[in-house]
Amino acid sequence: MVMLYGIRNCDTCRKALKWLESAGIEAGFHDFRRDGVPEARVQHWLQTLGAEQVISRRSPTWRKLGDADRARVDTAPVALVQEWPNLIRRPVLEDGGDVVVGFREAEYAERFGGGAA
Repeated sequence: MVMLYGIRNCDTCRKALKWLESAGIEAGFHDFRRDGVPEARVQHWLQTLGAEQVISRRSPTWRKLGDADRARVDTAPVALVQEWPNLIRRPVLEDGGDVVVGFREAEYAERFGGGAA
């Protein structure tokens, strides 16, 4: 089973969940707002993809941060996203050991062999 991490009311997360369901792919969902940001998962994502892929510097939340918080992206990125979960690009899909950030239908179709029905 694949695992999708995000925020339940995020349009992109909903699109990804709907795509997975229509493709017959069983997926769990972890809501950052309701369930928190799992430290071990974020560390894995950062090690696998890097902060540039995981943390959105174009988000409204990023623009609201002060310079001290923005500097934490280099010094304490896990703590930063645990405090500000909206900074994580969504959704984050874990499929085995692979991590994919964002939802692009073509990428999901290639990964899961085909596409949504």
